[in-house]
Amino acid sequence: MDKHSTVQLRTGNKMPVIGLGTWQLTLDTAETVLYALELGYRLIDTSSDYGTQPRIGEAIEKSQIDRNRIYITTKAEETDDTYERTKSNLKELGLDYIDLMLIHRPPPIGAGEDLWEGLIKAKKEGLTRDIGVSNYSSELIDQLIKASGEIPAVNQIEWSPFGYSEPMLKYCAQHQIIIQAYSPLTRTKRLDDETLLQLAQKYAKSPAQILTRWNLQLGTVPIPKANQKKHLEENIDVFDFEISAEDMKTLNSLNEHYSSLGFLPYV
Repeated sequence: MDKHSTVQLRTGNKMPVIGLGTWQLTLDTAETVLYALELGYRLIDTSSDYGTQPRIGEAIEKSQIDRNRIYITTKAEETDDTYERTKSNLKELGLDYIDLMLIHRPPPIGAGEDLWEGLIKAKKEGLTRDIGVSNYSSELIDQLIKASGEIPAVNQIEWSPFGYSEPMLKYCAQHQIIIQAYSPLTRTKRLDDETLLQLAQKYAKSPAQILTRWNLQLGTVPIPKANQKKHLEENIDVFDFEISAEDMKTLNSLNEHYSSLGFLPYV
């Protein structure tokens, strides 16, 4: 595995194994994304409500990298007409298609079957190659599948050794759903954990790199956010070591369903 590796989605399309999150990346967005692309990042995660899409589109154009080598994940809100939001996202990004379109979060009541139908329509028309969900429980995903027959390609959820779900990992494996891991570095809030620091010292890596590597070895796709060059470089420099099976178990044991947002909606 290296920074150019991909995972195969249930549809047969491929997604890079690591990406860049752009939530709150409103300062120098284009420059940051352009540098990330130069470093080898090929997956960029954004959303209609991040305010970053026009500048991401600008960075893609400046990079002169073939569009089919860059993977864009973006989202619609639970209050949106998801079909129309897909079109407006394309306009903001200045692109002809989106690689992965997600429902950002489930509505207050129900699974959002109407939101899902809008994305299915967008996929059928080629506006997006794949569709998925974010912040969904397995029960809510089951409701979408039952209503439409369409299984999400991805569930994007907060995921780190301090907060994850073994049942969700098994559920997604059974349904060939890839987990995209947002806030995989706990928004820096748990980087001083004693066990994590010990493992970082053992592998001569930073605590953040241990968290990212844990995700990669688990088969999830981490999308850490960074806006400093040194952090962009650090986050993708995780392909020259491997965490042992014993140390993976140690990291797994840190799980306390921790969330930097307050709770894990899928647990």
